[in-house]
Amino acid sequence: MIRTFNLSTFHTICDELAAADADLAGIIDIYGYPPMWSRPNTFETLVHIILEQQVSLASALSALNKLRERIQEITPARVLLLTDEELKACYFSRQKTAYTRYLAEALLSKLIDLEELAALPNDEIRSKLTALKGIGNWTVDVYLMFVLQRADIFPIGDLAAVNALKKVKNIPAGTSKEELAAIAKAWQPYQTVATMLLWHWYLKGRNPAVPFP
Repeated sequence: MIRTFNLSTFHTICDELAAADADLAGIIDIYGYPPMWSRPNTFETLVHIILEQQVSLASALSALNKLRERIQEITPARVLLLTDEELKACYFSRQKTAYTRYLAEALLSKLIDLEELAALPNDEIRSKLTALKGIGNWTVDVYLMFVLQRADIFPIGDLAAVNALKKVKNIPAGTSKEELAAIAKAWQPYQTVATMLLWHWYLKGRNPAVPFP
């Protein structure tokens, strides 16, 4: 069964999680419900997620906006017309230039079809996307959570989510990823929505003015 969530169920799921977990209830009490972050199932969205790898959200968005300014519509064909220097001028690193080109070629050649991906189980999506250069588990987690609204993902490679989990649950800093993933399983089958509550806490506590995603 592919379990998803949407705007009509999001607050109900938040309430269910809060009823079972006092720490998540506390986040809602202090900051209210998180936004239901979502993105369209497009090449541009995947480029955006690639740009977000290991940099600030603001830096990634700046690069995406610069690319959009240069080519108007971010499509595989238009990106492949750009030279390395043109992409560098859009703040793309050498690695992210290569990853974005590889993704564009995969979509144009039909190696990957985003509409078809949307109908597949999480594990199959992960297998297909991680076969592409530059796409790892964190990128797939964000895609599953924000684009396909898959309900039961905890992105163990996301520092903000992991740090928020440690703080909210008062977990020792040296706790292993395996132990953290096991703790997050208490939120099944809605680990994605629980993670959005953690991100909400993290962002509000750090700087309420920072947009996300």
